[in-house]
Formats: sequence, structure tokens, C-alpha cells
Amino acid sequence: MRARSHALLDVAYAAGVRYVDVARSYGRAEEFLADWLQTRGLAAGALTVGSKWGYHYIGDWRLDAAVHEVKDLRVEQLRRQFAESRALLGDQLRLYQIHSATLESGVLDDQAVLDELRRIKAAGVAIGLTVSGPRQAATIDRALELDLFDTVQATWNLLERSATGALERAHAAGLGVIVKEALANGRLTAAGGHGPQLRDGGHGLPLLLELAQAQALAPDVLALAAALGQPWADVVLSGAATPEQVRSNRLALEVALDPSLWRRLEPLAEPTERYWAERARLAWT
Repeated sequence: MRARSHALLDVAYAAGVRYVDVARSYGRAEEFLADWLQTRGLAAGALTVGSKWGYHYIGDWRLDAAVHEVKDLRVEQLRRQFAESRALLGDQLRLYQIHSATLESGVLDDQAVLDELRRIKAAGVAIGLTVSGPRQAATIDRALELDLFDTVQATWNLLERSATGALERAHAAGLGVIVKEALANGRLTAAGGHGPQLRDGGHGLPLLLELAQAQALAPDVLALAAALGQPWADVVLSGAATPEQVRSNRLALEVALDPSLWRRLEPLAEPTERYWAERARLAWT
């Protein structure tokens, strides 16, 4: 696993990737990244490392585990996990994010957590939040009221665009915007089963695959290009797990969507609640 992670990072760095996203709950991701940074002799600032706190991984490396991670957004978890991230990544850690902040969790109203985040920020680490679920936009707007966050990371893709307005507001307020799940957890790739269908329920060749083929592109390239083309998007996460996926995803930087193609992609958008219900049914990978 370590060797595969290092090989992936080598290809990504050679391809120009300069932001790496990890988390305390991503198994040994921070450890593997720290090892790679050290063995490659990369100084602090050679790339931006962002990590997250709030989940604890308990899946024991089993894809069929009943529970994979436990969420805990209390200040005690923040202090413990920040210390763990800092111990592994040292000064390479440039951004620390709340993992999957929601209005329902109450984390954005927890004064002890907010005070601790401000303390970490005062020590020189940028502070961000990631959001998830059908109320992403409302969570982002609440975060903007706090005058604390440097970045926001949100799900945005051709199927789920409900956070667009809030991300525009975050960008206008000076926050860095990081797009996650631009490939809809694999649904917008060639391996994504039957792929997204036309909104009217029509069958046959899925719309994304049809349009990608017409442009002589892989579907992941077209989907990532759509996210990269948003004027408010600063970073779009790849999610690649193999060097081949990195190389394919990288091609999205060379694609510009003209207005006519964008209009043809519009019917891919799904109702927000339906998208998140489908996401919840996806297998853990």
C-alpha cells in the first residue's frame, strides 16, 4: 500500500499536481504522504497539504465492515487529531479542515471548537471546512458568517450542482474553493455502471458517454473539465487511485467547454435529494 501510494504521488507530482488532500480517517494516508515527502526531499511549500479532523477510521481494512468510520466533532477530537496530524506532517500541514461539517452536527455553533480553530489559525495553519449532503449551500452560508474559514470544500459535479450559488458567494468572500467528488464517486467514469441517464428516464447510450465520445474524450475528462471550468473553483480533486487514472484526469486541464457543449450537459443534473440518496447506496471502496 505504501509503495502504491508513493508511485501514485510521484506521477501526480510529475503531472503538476500541487495540492494533496488527506484526513485522519483515511487509513494511513497521512503517514504514507509524510514518508513520501521525506524520501523525495520535498521542502515545506513544495506542495500544499490539506488534512481533516472529525472522523475516526474503524473499518479494519475490510470493505464489508458494518461501520467504516465514526464521526466526532467535539473539541477533544479536534485537539487530539490535530496533534496527530501535526506529529506526522509537521510544517508541511498547511490547511486543516472540519471533516463533513453540517448544520445538524452543531459544529459551527460550538464555541469551544471555533476558539480552538482560531488558535490553530493564529499558529499559521489555514482553516477550512468540508461540507456534504443536500444542505451543503446552507452550511456554507452559515460558515461565511463566522469570519474564520480560509477554504471550503464541497461536492459539485454534473449530477449535483445545488451548492453553486453558495460556492460563488464563498469565492467572492475570498475563500479558496475546493471541489470534491467531481466524478460523483465513480458514477461519471467509464466504470460507473450504466452511467447517468437522460432526465426523462430514456435508456440507451448514457448522455455523458455519448457526449464524451463525440469529443473523443474519456467521460472522466469531460466531467472534470466541467468542474475546472467553473469560475469560482480554485482546486478540483481528482480522487485518482492509479497512475493511469492520474494521467487520464490530467487531460481535463486541456479541455475547454464551449457554451453549446455545456448546454448539452445540463440534462445530467439530478434533483438534490435523489442524488444524495443514490450516493448513500454506493458501495464503500
